[in-house]
Formats: sequence, structure tokens, C-alpha cells
Amino acid sequence: MKKIIVPVDFSEYSENALQTAAFLAKRSDAEVLVVHMLELSNAVLSQSESYLQQEMLFYLKMTEKKLAEFLQKDYLSDIKVTPIIKHFKIFSEIDQLARNEGADLIVMGSKGASGLKEMFIGSNTEKVIRYAHVPVLVIKEEPIVKQIEKVLFACDFSDDDVKPYKEAKEFLKKFNAEIELVYVSTPTSKFKSTKELEERMKRFFNQTNESYEECAQKVKIISDYTVEKGVFYYANKINSDALMVATHGRKGVAHFFEGSISEDITNHSKLPVLSFKI
Repeated sequence: MKKIIVPVDFSEYSENALQTAAFLAKRSDAEVLVVHMLELSNAVLSQSESYLQQEMLFYLKMTEKKLAEFLQKDYLSDIKVTPIIKHFKIFSEIDQLARNEGADLIVMGSKGASGLKEMFIGSNTEKVIRYAHVPVLVIKEEPIVKQIEKVLFACDFSDDDVKPYKEAKEFLKKFNAEIELVYVSTPTSKFKSTKELEERMKRFFNQTNESYEECAQKVKIISDYTVEKGVFYYANKINSDALMVATHGRKGVAHFFEGSISEDITNHSKLPVLSFKI
């Protein structure tokens, strides 16, 4: 990794993300781009042009000062840190910044979302994941500040999962970490028989240029009422350090009606979750 983007809002959650980014940056000699999105109220935006410019300048100076103070952390020493302030809270800008800068990873802190808030609003992290073309690492309760040893990759062995799985394996090489694949069998219309699943796995590992016989031994197949519950159950059982998921990044109406298992896992997990775009 050469560049890591960290959106911050000065909360404890964004500080967890910043500390994690610092840990990763030191391992790969990467630059950390710290982004704050300045959200101006409608009252400010409705003012006359000259007055608006004065107001924006005032808020910008305040934010620059606050961001500079926020970055006064010992764990950022010996790391190249670039502060960036965006004037509006448009989450697609994070992805555009990642493209412009050639960033390899976005690290975000999140407390998740639940209930009606999750259904109608969604979390800011969720919005970034939907737009981002680079992997997004979501940090929850604790920052990553030590060696990652065991990671669980939630997989259904579809063709869509091939690219994210390859990227996940490449990412974990930096940590020399063990990756374990888990498939959750649920009582739904997407249920697969043992034979169907074996054929699906053979096709999957053929596309990843790996031996089915060797890899199948490392796959854990469990049963639960939902994929989310199954993943959390097994992650807790093996004391996984983090979760990895593939996401379609659905937007708009498609996302509202279809939802996303990956987003549910990201929202409700207490462990760090790394998502890869399909």
C-alpha cells in the first residue's frame, strides 16, 4: 500500500480508524490522507454570495485548526500525513479522491446503524462502501494496533466472489495472516445440496488457480437461519481478528429492496470488517 484514506469527523470512532491507518502505514511505508467533510447548513448556503464566502472562510479556518489539533498524535510520528478538507458532505467524493490519489485502501470508524435508522438513512460508512472502488476497512470498537493472525472470509463461492477473494489473499500477505473461508447454509430458496456446493467450490477454486482438494479442507460449512448470524457465530468460535466480505455496492432503489448481506455484517459486527467491491 502506498496511500491510505481516512475520513474523520473528530469522534472516537474516526480516531480508532486513524490509529489503525497509522499501524498499517508503518508496516508498508504508506502515506495517510486524512479527510474531513465540512457540512455547511442550508442557512449558510442561502446567504448572499459575498457573505457566503466570508462564512465559508470562517468555517474553513475553524476546521483547519480543529483538524490540525486532532492530528497531534504520537502514533502519527514518522508517518507522512496529508490533511484534506472537503466543503460538502458528498460521499462519492471519497471514492473520487481515492481514484485521483491512487489510494489503495479506505479506513473508516463506525458505530453501525440499526432499526429504522438503518433502513431509511443508513450509516455514513455504508454510503462510502457503496461508492468505493477500493477496499474499505471498517473499524468498530477497537483499533487494529497489533498483528492480524486469523481472518474469516464470508463466501458463497459464486463467480462474483473470485475477484474479492483474490484481493483479500493479496491484502493479507502483508500480515502473513491465515484466511479461513466460511459458507453459511440457510433454509431459503438459495439452499444448495452437498453435491451442488461441491461443484460450485470446484469451479471457484479452478478460477483462483488453487487445488480444490487442498482448499476444501480449509472451508467451514455451517448452518444457521441467516448468513449474518452464521458468520458471527463462527467468527466468535475461532476468535477471528477480522471479517472480510464482498459487496456489490448497490445504490438507490435496488439497494432498498434487495438489501445487502455484506452491509448487514458490516453494520452489526463488533470485529473490523474489510469489504471488497465485486
